[in-house]
Amino acid sequence: MFNLKEITLVILTTIILAFSLSFPNPSKALLFLVPVFFVITINILAKKISSFYLDSEIEVKLWEFKRYGFKPKNYFKRPFPIGAFIPIITSIFSLGYFVWLNSLVFDVKVKVYRAARRFGLYSFSDITEYHIALIAVAGVLANLFFAITGYLINLDTFAKLNIYYAFYNLIPLSDLDGNKIFFGSLILWSFLTTVVLIGIGYIFLAI
Repeated sequence: MFNLKEITLVILTTIILAFSLSFPNPSKALLFLVPVFFVITINILAKKISSFYLDSEIEVKLWEFKRYGFKPKNYFKRPFPIGAFIPIITSIFSLGYFVWLNSLVFDVKVKVYRAARRFGLYSFSDITEYHIALIAVAGVLANLFFAITGYLINLDTFAKLNIYYAFYNLIPLSDLDGNKIFFGSLILWSFLTTVVLIGIGYIFLAI
């Protein structure tokens, strides 16, 4: 289900986020490695399962910026891997109080052989924005489920990371999951955002 490139990317992202979350005390990074790894893996696995049932498959990649302006020629020669840098930058400038957690995005590819089998040999179907939104929603729901599970079994750090990761996956920006959900189904995006904000509010009230 995960190819070698995706596994490497998950491990790299885990290390970056763990060190970003531990700033300015990098010795605590080891405490974040395992929970961050599972939070990311849970999110991706849920999206891959969801895409399978929607007769498609996803490929996870690092969040990149390909352009820097509005003119047609304002493109970088090589895409800038913002997903690898923004967690570190936000952590340093906020002294560890604010860390951007969402570094990964996904592309969807329709399984043509399934479309042909279901709809006829000469019928091909493209995936809609709503179906892409459903795939992204699956990741958010999985994180919310494990956030609740984490609190019930007293894994507070794991629970909080799941809530925060779900929040960042709802931000409607660029190629991020939140953008896919926002434009695919505003109702779903509004509902999930409300639920996640309530969860974050509970965390602060509990503290």
